[in-house]
Amino acid sequence: MPIATQQTILDDEILQAKLRFGIVGNAPALIEAIGRALRVAPIDLSVLIQGESGSGKEFFPRIIHAYSPRKHAKYIAVNCGAIPEGTIDSELFGHEKGAFTGALATRKGYFEEADGGTIFLDEVAELPLTTQARLLRVLESGEFLKVGSSTVQHTNLRVVAATNVDMLKAVREGRFREDLYYRLSTVTIDVPPLRSRGNDIILLARRFASTFAERYTMPPVTIDDEATRRLLLHYRWPGNVRQLKNVIEQMALFEAGKNITTEILRRYLPADAADSYTPAVHSDPDRTSYAREREMLFNLIFSLQHEIASLRSRLDSIDPDASPADHPASESASDPRRHSLVKIHPSHIPDILSHPASSAHVASPAAVDTDDAESLDFTPVEEVNTESPSPAPADPMTLEQTERETIRRALERNSGRRKAAAAELNISERTLYRKIRDFGLE
Repeated sequence: MPIATQQTILDDEILQAKLRFGIVGNAPALIEAIGRALRVAPIDLSVLIQGESGSGKEFFPRIIHAYSPRKHAKYIAVNCGAIPEGTIDSELFGHEKGAFTGALATRKGYFEEADGGTIFLDEVAELPLTTQARLLRVLESGEFLKVGSSTVQHTNLRVVAATNVDMLKAVREGRFREDLYYRLSTVTIDVPPLRSRGNDIILLARRFASTFAERYTMPPVTIDDEATRRLLLHYRWPGNVRQLKNVIEQMALFEAGKNITTEILRRYLPADAADSYTPAVHSDPDRTSYAREREMLFNLIFSLQHEIASLRSRLDSIDPDASPADHPASESASDPRRHSLVKIHPSHIPDILSHPASSAHVASPAAVDTDDAESLDFTPVEEVNTESPSPAPADPMTLEQTERETIRRALERNSGRRKAAAAELNISERTLYRKIRDFGLE
């Protein structure tokens, strides 16, 4: 099957999974995580889902189970951190009557109940070391013993685990078995934190607000203020999606029908929220990551476009029929406030951009050495008064704005023909339709 066709099918499945499980967002890291879950679902491998608390890890084992051959069997989710250490073995593997005080009857454990299906072990790093040894045996051979029993039992199930702990650090500190870690992490899925998902924060906030209003028949709150959106985007959200939902639902209750402003939002954030703000470009441990470099490159390109547009507007304002007598004598060619605009050979643009001073104006011929003038290949065009204020440079465009503008221009160049625009952008038509809808380009 051609790669393009495979990608189109995967894009369709990702969209279906998002709709089926109510996943909101278009962040590349989120889409990548969903794609990995869909790819591994038909293959009966153990999966370890990693991500911060509240980031939505619980969606991914459900996706894996729903798209696997085990979808018609049981799916059991177990929070390992919520079960006391003294009863965890009994809960997972079951016990025989009289195995311990209070064991009044034989009981099946989760591994026996989920036979043939999928078991999701949330907060797996909280398991005691003795239980980890039992779990390792299940993963290796499918065998386990009930508490108080000497009869080996077998189970056939798939294990999906999740954790918000640095597992390699836990292994180094002796809190988690290394062999079990490698058994669980045959395939890993990294769920991105909310603060790195960009405009997904706004989409989620609006979804939570509208859902709350519909459920309790209350007038919905609106989040249209630009300053409020910036505050939502720049706050670090240490509690991730869970914290965002909590904040939005509180505002939906107590500020029903209002347009949420920055002042209102600040009242619902923690008192120490000032320590949790991040710049518009979120900090990234990998400063040379592809996504970061791409955003910086797009910002540079659009900054250059704004500078070129500014120069064009200044040239258009010059009257070509004006005579020298029309200009005041105080603004003669000898006036240091004036200079000749020159044409720069394209090959020298990178050298000019490397000097900050060159972005403010183009040097006059008088200010360039003879040798440099020959190499720059300049031609005097017109004298321009640099005293007049130049337009303020526009703020750098975000990655989402850049993507929207790129799609809009491709549609314009192709007279609205989406198939041709998709071919030019090297994406599938379905992906283009989705982007058009998300960006409001219909």
